[in-house]
Amino acid sequence: MKRRLFIQKTLAGTLFLGTSGLAWEGCTPARAKNHITILHTNDVHSHIDPFPADHARNPNMGGVARRASLIEQIRNENPNTLLLDAGDIFQGTPYFNFYGGEIEFKLMSKLGYDAATIGNHDFDNGIEGLYAQMPNAKFSFVSANYDFSNTVMNGLVKPYQIFERDEVKIGVFGLGIELAGLVNKKQYKETVYLDPVEICEDMCRELKDEQGCDLIICLSHLGYQYDSDKVSDRVLAAKSKDLDLIIGGHTHTFMDKPQVVNNREDQPVLINQVGCFGLYLGRIDFYFDHKETRGEGVIISV
Repeated sequence: MKRRLFIQKTLAGTLFLGTSGLAWEGCTPARAKNHITILHTNDVHSHIDPFPADHARNPNMGGVARRASLIEQIRNENPNTLLLDAGDIFQGTPYFNFYGGEIEFKLMSKLGYDAATIGNHDFDNGIEGLYAQMPNAKFSFVSANYDFSNTVMNGLVKPYQIFERDEVKIGVFGLGIELAGLVNKKQYKETVYLDPVEICEDMCRELKDEQGCDLIICLSHLGYQYDSDKVSDRVLAAKSKDLDLIIGGHTHTFMDKPQVVNNREDQPVLINQVGCFGLYLGRIDFYFDHKETRGEGVIISV
């Protein structure tokens, strides 16, 4: 399979879930030899239930039960699906205040998440609080630029995870935002932050050249874009090589379709983020043949 990402077009569509069922708006791409679907969330912040019917901005939207129905439907359409999360799973509702993340991890496990990265709010009960909930997570945690060697989390977080779907080898690694100045030192203790641009270079080299991955995905909790020179998803994409998709978080950026940034070799990198609170489910479909790889994206309303 040729390792060149070619974006033929980016879809914008919506999948609505309501009392009348499911309705799809968009177009159906041509079939290809290998079809991989990437589903993703970010910054869910302990929102287990849907918003109430009288909510001013998001009435009846969101909720784990609706997300589960969407995920099940999409997996039935394409079993070659990965479900990923870009961090800040914790903090935002009484569920976290009372249960410390237990419910969030157990529900994500039941939904069949494959991997997640760690956001700054996932340290809100301290690193010991995160550690205490890890047995409830039946999915992988990936973070390549947080060094947990001198903490209780040592050995529980991988820099990357490799999945294989429909004969396509998919490498997924994680990157987190700098914790100093954002999170109290007492909460993350001896966790060491490493430069995300340098680590991205290392991860892409490892996954492409040494592991032979056909598709490389970064779960990023860096933020989409800043007015300063702070590292963001757009900066990371522009400086990268061999990175295909960044699934973002932290800035709660609502995108109606994935954004494209050319990397340092003038090849396109897709960036997608679906806001916050479980209101939307991101979907990216990759179509492979022996000549090219095509990626198309959709945002799904829950």
